[in-house]
Amino acid sequence: MSLTGKTAIVTGSTSGIGLGIARKLAAGGANILLNGFGDAAAISAIKAELSAPGVRVAYSSADLTKPEQVRAMVAQAVSELGGADILVNNAGIQHVAAIEDFPEDKWDAIIALNLSATFHAVKAAVPAMKAKGWGRVINIASAHGLVGSAHKAAYVAAKHGLIGLTKVIAIETANEGITANSICPGWVLTPLVEKQIADRAQANGTTVEGERTALLSEKQPMHRFSTPDNLGDLVLFLASDAAASITGAALSMDGGWTAQ
Repeated sequence: MSLTGKTAIVTGSTSGIGLGIARKLAAGGANILLNGFGDAAAISAIKAELSAPGVRVAYSSADLTKPEQVRAMVAQAVSELGGADILVNNAGIQHVAAIEDFPEDKWDAIIALNLSATFHAVKAAVPAMKAKGWGRVINIASAHGLVGSAHKAAYVAAKHGLIGLTKVIAIETANEGITANSICPGWVLTPLVEKQIADRAQANGTTVEGERTALLSEKQPMHRFSTPDNLGDLVLFLASDAAASITGAALSMDGGWTAQ
């Protein structure tokens, strides 16, 4: 599953799921354009970690809620790294509130980053993919792209929309050497989630292990977290020629959440 000579843009890749994906793609030989928040020293360390013979790494500080910055990010990948062959739309935010109390600015921000940014990135990247006759669009959706949960109106709406957008991209590019797929994770063990679990255990006077199981069992039959590495492996497969005929799919990695 060598990606030597390909360039991957991974949004939200300075930590968590995005960083796990970037690591796997770099290990597969792809050049990487990182994007996300973080201090300069931390980002430099990530660039140094991922760089290897034949693998170049660059960084874009693009604010993905601003279409012109999204377009500039894609242009940077083409000019600095030679292409925009693999586009992984991963960046996202969340807010939890009952719908009658849901702040309108939070709705707008979540839709802008979790859905509209993907549209703008794909619109900018597809011409470069078509020019090469090869491309991969991989959108990190969620189990919440397939089912709903209370108090997550904007997130659920955005992720459902992302899966629909992915299907349209797949149909439009089906004979251009381009595939488009969504990945729908359940609970993923990121540093942020680990902190939430630790805080919950402290607040409830329970164990971290107990709180992990309690959190997982609210939604998942399988009491096991996915990891950023797991998601990275699936992205690496979808980016490879082995997955050349998989397009328009919404692939669950959710411990059985949506099987119920």
